[in-house]
Amino acid sequence: MRWAHKKRIVLTNDDEVHWLALRVAPGLGTRKAGQLIEVFKTPQAVFRASRSELEAVGLAASVAQSIASGCAFEEAVDQQHKLAEAGATLVPITDPRYPPRLRDIYDPPPMLFARGRVELMASLMLAIVGTRRPTAYGTTAAERLARDLAAAGLTVVSGMARGIDTSAHKAVLEACGDTIAVFGCGVDQVYPVENRKLAQEIANKGLLISEFPMAAPAYPQNFPVRNRIISGMSAGVLVVEGGEYSGSAITAKLAAEQNREIFAVPGNITSKVSWGPNLLIKQGAKLVQEWNDVVVELKPEDRRRLVEQCRKSLKISENVKDATSCHAQTSLAFGPMNGVARAVLGALKPDSPVALDHLVETIEGCSSSEIIAILFELELAGLVRQLPGKSFLKTWAE
Repeated sequence: MRWAHKKRIVLTNDDEVHWLALRVAPGLGTRKAGQLIEVFKTPQAVFRASRSELEAVGLAASVAQSIASGCAFEEAVDQQHKLAEAGATLVPITDPRYPPRLRDIYDPPPMLFARGRVELMASLMLAIVGTRRPTAYGTTAAERLARDLAAAGLTVVSGMARGIDTSAHKAVLEACGDTIAVFGCGVDQVYPVENRKLAQEIANKGLLISEFPMAAPAYPQNFPVRNRIISGMSAGVLVVEGGEYSGSAITAKLAAEQNREIFAVPGNITSKVSWGPNLLIKQGAKLVQEWNDVVVELKPEDRRRLVEQCRKSLKISENVKDATSCHAQTSLAFGPMNGVARAVLGALKPDSPVALDHLVETIEGCSSSEIIAILFELELAGLVRQLPGKSFLKTWAE
C-alpha cells in the first residue's frame, strides 16, 4: 500500500488546519491532493514547498501559486470551527481508521469528515442502493435484506437518498444493526430535508461521512462523485430497483471498476425500475433473494470474519440482566438467549436431519421466531446446516 497507516494518528490543531487547508485550496482536486500527500507525506510539507516544487509534481502554475501563498488557511480555520461545533471528526487517508478498502481505489478522498461511530469505518460493509421512487415490492425487499444482512454482521452503507436508501437505513436501525450514510454535502447538512430525524439517528447510532467540507451544499454534481465512496468502502453493492441510467446503475458501474461484488434483486419485467437490476443480472451480477445469497459470494477472508464474529457472540455470558436494550435484543447478541442456543444445538444431530417443527415442539420456553433467529445465527457461524424442507443438521466446526 502506498499510504502510511500503521499506527493511530492523533491530529493536533495545527495538523487539522493544514489538512483542511489542503481540502479547500482553490483549484486542487481530489486526485492531485492525494498525489501531493504521496510525494510530500504531510500537508505541512506541501504548504512549505516552493511554487517550482509544486509545479514539478504536476500542478498548474495558478494552483501552485495559491498553495504557496497560503490563502486557504483562513477558510481552513473556519472549517475547523464548524467541525468542532458539529461534533465531527476529520479522518485523513494516513489515519488507520480510514476505511481500508476505500484507501485502495483509484481516487480515494484525501480525508473524510465523520459524525458518529468512527470505528465503523473498520467494519465489513455492504452497500444497498436503489431508486428514489421505489415500488412497494422494492421497499419491502430493501428492508428485509438490509435487516438480515445487518443481523449477519455486515455494516450497511447507503446514501440516505429518498426511497431505497432511506428504507435500508431505517430497517437496519430498527434491527439495532450498524449503518453508514455517505453524504453528497457537508456532514452538518441534511439532504433531503425530510431525513433530518434519520440523519440524527444515524449520527447517534451509526456514522455519517462525507468528503465534502463542512457546510457544503448538496449540489447535484456531488452525488455521482460520492457514489464511488459508497462502493469503494464496501465488499459489494446490492441494487434494489433502479433505471438503466440511474444513480444506482452508476454506483454498480463504479463497483465493477473497483473490483467489488455486484448483487441485484430481480424485479417485474414490466416495471421501469426493474430495468437496472435485471440488466445487471444479465451481465453477471449475483441474483439475490435472501441474505445468504450475498454472504456466500463474499471473499473467503470476509466470510471467515463474519463467522468469527458469530462464534464470539455465542460465547457471551448468559448472565445478562438487561435484555430490553437495543444491543441486548439484536440477533447477534446471544447473551439473553444463550440457553436457547445450547438447547437448539443439543437437539440437533450430525447424521440425522431434525425438522423445524420438531424443534419448536420440543424446546420449551421460547417462541418459533426465537428458534428461527437462533438457527439463523448458528447457520452463519458454521455450526448448523439447513437442508431442503426446513430441516437442520449439526455440523462440526474445523
